[in-house]
Amino acid sequence: MEESPTKPTYIMHSNNHQTSHRPPPYRRNVPRYHTKAGGGGGSHCCLKCICICYIFLCFFIFVLLSLAYFIVTFYRPKIPSYKVADFNVHVFNVKQDFSLYTEFIVIVESNNPNENIDFIYGRGSSVSVLYNDSMLCAGKIPNFRQPPRNVTDISILLSGVSEFGSGLQEALMQNRHSGQIPLLVAVKVPVTVVIGGLALRKINVLVNCSLVVDNLSPNKTVGILSSNYTYGATL
Repeated sequence: MEESPTKPTYIMHSNNHQTSHRPPPYRRNVPRYHTKAGGGGGSHCCLKCICICYIFLCFFIFVLLSLAYFIVTFYRPKIPSYKVADFNVHVFNVKQDFSLYTEFIVIVESNNPNENIDFIYGRGSSVSVLYNDSMLCAGKIPNFRQPPRNVTDISILLSGVSEFGSGLQEALMQNRHSGQIPLLVAVKVPVTVVIGGLALRKINVLVNCSLVVDNLSPNKTVGILSSNYTYGATL
């Protein structure tokens, strides 16, 4: 007859030095789970999005360049030209309070040399005449649409009251005696370019014309001795 195995005896010691024969409490080993690195999938998606954005950007730039090339080769756009064709003085009156009231008629010649491009001159324009950095009068360009291969004379009425101090009087008297009076005609006009019936974005055309005239006498022919133009544009 086989003997049954002897159960082990557990002896526990407590702080009070008493001996206990109870088995120790059962300890459960908590399993450990090893997680995988999760950053690879997110970075791959970000890289893919960046590549797609770059592709669309390159495609958009390609379309713009192709459109610009088509416009340049097919329409052959040319910059319109402007010049002061005539200058008339209706009123040049110095009042008792040393203020100056003036009325000028300025004829601006606008030349559109393009064959398939129109120009629309819209609202918000301004034309002013200055003498020695002092504004004499101001006016506006009428709204109109200029067709291709067209030259239009724009009649602009300018009027205004300005201070006419002693220094300005002396300078003007000297210029009158010499027969050379410098003036600045400053023009700002919103222009919309129309190509093939498609209206593009409106731009502000800036024209500064430095004139030298021989007199500013009312109802007398004013001779333009010289003129110099500068051009610019803003959005």
